[in-house]
Amino acid sequence: MELLVKESAVAWFKKEMDVQQGDALRFFVRMGGCSTVQSGFSLGVAKEPPNEAGVSVTIDGIIFFVEKEDVWYFDNTNLVVDYNPEKDEIEYTHETTAN
Repeated sequence: MELLVKESAVAWFKKEMDVQQGDALRFFVRMGGCSTVQSGFSLGVAKEPPNEAGVSVTIDGIIFFVEKEDVWYFDNTNLVVDYNPEKDEIEYTHETTAN
């Protein structure tokens, strides 16, 4: 699994969540909502430091990560985090991994 965060999404997080260099953003599994990966679950996001990151990427000094305990949710897909300017919101898509 890889975590891919587009520059437009990084800019949105900086503006909307006041995220800056040295901060960390966690993508976590929550019950409810809709997902194309796991029925009955969806993703949430929180500004908090990692405990035991399963996958992470650092962009502009900001750590974006998924905890090891939540990696199961992605079912061998890569998480792509992008910004949709028409909806003015973050969008998550999943790409099949080469494995």
